[in-house]
Amino acid sequence: MIFDRKDYSNDLLLRLYRELLKPRMIEEKMLILLRQGKVTKWFSGIGQEAISVGSTLALNADEYILPLHRNLGVFTGRGVPLGRLFAQWQGKATGYTKGRDRSFHFGTNEHHIVGMISHLGPQLAVADGIALADVLDKQPRVTLTYSGDGGASEGDFHEALNVAAVWQLPVIFLIENNGYGLSTPSNEQFRFKSFVDKGPAYGMEAVQVDGNNVLEVYDKIATLAADLRQNPRPVLVEALTFRMRGHEEASGTKYVPAELMQEWATKDPVENYEKWLLAEGILSETAKAQTRESIKQEIEKGWQEAEAAPAPVADTATELADMYQPFVQPLTEPAADGPVPEKRFIDAISQGLRQSMERYPELVLMGQDIAEYGGVFKITEGFVAEFGKGRVRNTPLCESAIVGAGLGLSIRGKKSMVEMQFADFVTCGFNQIVNNLAKSHYRWGQNADVVVRMPTGAGTAAGPFHSQSTEAWFTHVPGLKVVYPSNPHDAKGLLCAAFEDPNPVLYFEHKLLYRSLSGPVPAAYYTTPIGQAALAQEGNDLSIITYGLGVHWALAACKELDVQADIIDLRTLLPWDTEAVGRSVRKTGRVLILHEDTLAGGLGGEIAAWIAEHCFASLDAPVRRVAALDTAVPFAPQLEADFLPQQRLREQLRALRDY
Repeated sequence: MIFDRKDYSNDLLLRLYRELLKPRMIEEKMLILLRQGKVTKWFSGIGQEAISVGSTLALNADEYILPLHRNLGVFTGRGVPLGRLFAQWQGKATGYTKGRDRSFHFGTNEHHIVGMISHLGPQLAVADGIALADVLDKQPRVTLTYSGDGGASEGDFHEALNVAAVWQLPVIFLIENNGYGLSTPSNEQFRFKSFVDKGPAYGMEAVQVDGNNVLEVYDKIATLAADLRQNPRPVLVEALTFRMRGHEEASGTKYVPAELMQEWATKDPVENYEKWLLAEGILSETAKAQTRESIKQEIEKGWQEAEAAPAPVADTATELADMYQPFVQPLTEPAADGPVPEKRFIDAISQGLRQSMERYPELVLMGQDIAEYGGVFKITEGFVAEFGKGRVRNTPLCESAIVGAGLGLSIRGKKSMVEMQFADFVTCGFNQIVNNLAKSHYRWGQNADVVVRMPTGAGTAAGPFHSQSTEAWFTHVPGLKVVYPSNPHDAKGLLCAAFEDPNPVLYFEHKLLYRSLSGPVPAAYYTTPIGQAALAQEGNDLSIITYGLGVHWALAACKELDVQADIIDLRTLLPWDTEAVGRSVRKTGRVLILHEDTLAGGLGGEIAAWIAEHCFASLDAPVRRVAALDTAVPFAPQLEADFLPQQRLREQLRALRDY
């Protein structure tokens, strides 16, 4: 192994040595503790330390790094206190996730690190968002994110690299190519010879380094970072290395040919660098021993702190509260300055979006075709002229990377809106929403200030992939908020409220209402409270619990059948207003729950269960549910009419009234 010191000082070379040695010695300690049963699981990075250490020390302290589970050197290189780091691994209360997650599944803004989740790949898009924030703020910074060679098979890898290339974001995508994805060798993961081949296909530079040579890694990353700060663009770096232990300790390495293990053992990054420093007279045997003793004492001190740290004490109220960043919605009343103008549903959304852009200069809009074209429904038409293409951004045809970028923007203190062209397409961004946005605050205290707009619903003969009601997929996910307005006034007010809320909000807007429904919408900025239902109609015969287009179906059916019903418009589906529902149920004693979503697994089942548990003594009839058929949404209008619940609504209303 050849080490080229160039003009680097002895102090830097020795610092690299200490930082390279520290994760190795920590691992050796942890492997002993694992055998003693004091550590439950371990993902070893032995043999790969030079990548983490060299790249981390090459960056500035305020530049974010997004590591994986073999990048211990990132955390030690950034000075994360060992006592707290070890407490994190042990699930202690003083760990970064308070015992809620393990390993490196956490972040720390103090040290500018964003940890991974178990789903490999999503962190790459988050890096895009962090880098985008720096570009918008004209900050000369780079962002570094890691991927394994196996994880690079994920679609998130492609999406993140493509977005970074299109937007010219200063991201270094560092691929640790150790030849295996767990036990699957490279020739069963991909057919290309080298990851360097991928760079030009994305329109970005690609370089390869010896991932076991800490000086080469440091030099290459430092050189690239200095250039990218002045000339923002992404670069792909392939670091060739090898993992000397199993994917995790229980896996072992029996699948690796013995001769391959022997070959890479001679390339050990710590031993080779240490021998070179000794041979060059940069490191003495005395200094070597002193360095090892100093690190050993630091490790022992950290372990004792972790051992003494308290275990987490389960407190239900705290656990529930920590799913969200604390926030009390300030209610902004509409200004009473003359007649209230009428607006279409779609125009109310557009106005709320525009006024939120004016109110929050840090708000960034992202979505397919939303810039000059104005979106497929023209909601953002004219926004580019008013706010510029930096804040109103056409995206490549991808969902996962853009949602992940929203989290990255939030980490840098910005707000974002992600428009799903149709709510159906959210499936392609599902993982980012339910595992990254929803869990981020609970895991490590980082809120996701992201609003995802979801044009939804049937009734337009658009078939099974442009008409689905997907809201119930998300009402099951703690950490999210889900809103669904039924009228223009609430459409604007709830959207403005969603942007005020620092938590992730999914905002459903029914396409059929866009240009078919008008109503009074105050011209000035105002908010509609999230979590509070509205009484769309008052009556004593029965209660109809519904939302969205269901409100209008209920109003029409009650008028036609002369039913005097309380019609509760939920407006917010997570959290939904139990007080308003309970109050109406106790008044009427008869309940019908209506939604456009399919019956099985719909939100109506949850509400019915809650009513049965909390209002059973007030019921004079069984709770009834009316919903769409448990089929996909059909295309032909005749089939779609049968799919939707309007006709069944009338039948069930009569039956409930006459029970």
